Amino acid sequence: MKRPVQFGMLALALVTGTVLAQTMLPKLAVKATYRVGFAQTESNNPWRLAQTKSMQDEAKRLGYQLVYTDAAGSTAKQVADVRSMIAQKVDAIFLSPREDKPLAPVVAEARKAGIPVILLDRNIDPALSKAGADYVTFIGSDFIKEGNRVADWLVKNNGGKTNIIELEGTTGSSPANDRKTGFDSVITKNPQFKILASQTGNFARDTGRQVAETLLQAHPEANVIYAHNDEMAIGAVSALEAAGKKPGVDVLVLSIDGGKEAVKMVVDGKINYVVECNPRFGPEAFKTLQGYAKGTKYPVKVINTDRDYTAQSAKAGLAGAY
Repeated sequence: MKRPVQFGMLALALVTGTVLAQTMLPKLAVKATYRVGFAQTESNNPWRLAQTKSMQDEAKRLGYQLVYTDAAGSTAKQVADVRSMIAQKVDAIFLSPREDKPLAPVVAEARKAGIPVILLDRNIDPALSKAGADYVTFIGSDFIKEGNRVADWLVKNNGGKTNIIELEGTTGSSPANDRKTGFDSVITKNPQFKILASQTGNFARDTGRQVAETLLQAHPEANVIYAHNDEMAIGAVSALEAAGKKPGVDVLVLSIDGGKEAVKMVVDGKINYVVECNPRFGPEAFKTLQGYAKGTKYPVKVINTDRDYTAQSAKAGLAGAY
C-alpha cells in the first residue's frame, strides 16, 4: 500500500501542526441551509450557557436548524444523544465531549454513517480518535497553555505565598487533564512552590466549595488555591470566608474561564488572576462547517484567542466578560 505522504512532509506536519489528510472524512455538500446537531455536555454553569447561546444565536442568524441536546453531566446520555443525531441523519454534528475516551466510539459511528463531526471546547483522546480522519478538527482553547499562564502569573506575583491547593475539573475531561499538566509543569520547575493537595471539584461551585473546605482543614498552611474553572474558584472563595480567611489576601485565588461573576471578584480583590476560556463558539464553528463543505482543509486544532484578567485589567474588561 502506498504511503499517503513522504516522511519529510509528515515530519513537517508533526512539527508545525500542518493539516492532516482528510480523505477518510465524510463529504458535506454545499447547501443554503443545514440541519446540524449540537451535543452539549451540561448546562449547570455560566460558561456552558454562554457557549450554547452562541451556537443557537449563530444558527438562527444563518437560518440553520440546530438539533440541540444537553447531556446533563452524563457521559452515557451524551453518547446516546450523538447516536440519536446519527439516527436522525443530521448533516453534521458539533460535539463538546464530556470525557475524552468514552465519546471516541460514537465519533467513529458518525463518520461511518457519513456525518462529519467537529469537536468544540473538549477534545477526544488522540490515541482513540484523530483529527482529519475521524473528525474534522477541534475548535477551542489551548488548555495546557491556560495552565501555564496561571502558573507563570503565580511565579511572578506570589508575594511569598507558595503552598498550593489545586481544585481539578471533571476527571477524564481534556480541560482538567491539560490545565493540570500545564500548571504542574511550570510549578515543578520552581522548587519553592509545593502542591499540597490536588482533588477534583468536578467543575462545580458547591463541590469546589466542599473540597476546598476539606483541603483547607487538612492543610492550614495553604496560601494559594488554583481552580480549574471559575465555578470552583467562587466556591473556594466561600470556603475561605467561612474559615475566617480573606480570599485574595490571606490566600491567593487563581482561576480559568473569565465569567462576569469571577471577573467582578477580581475587581473586588477576592480572586487574584483569571485566564479567559472563550465560550463564544458559534461564529467560528459555523464558519468552519461552511468552509469544510467548500473543501477547506483545517489543522488538527483551531485555537481561540483568550485574554486574562488581573487587578489592573479586570475593571476595564468586566463589560466584555460573558
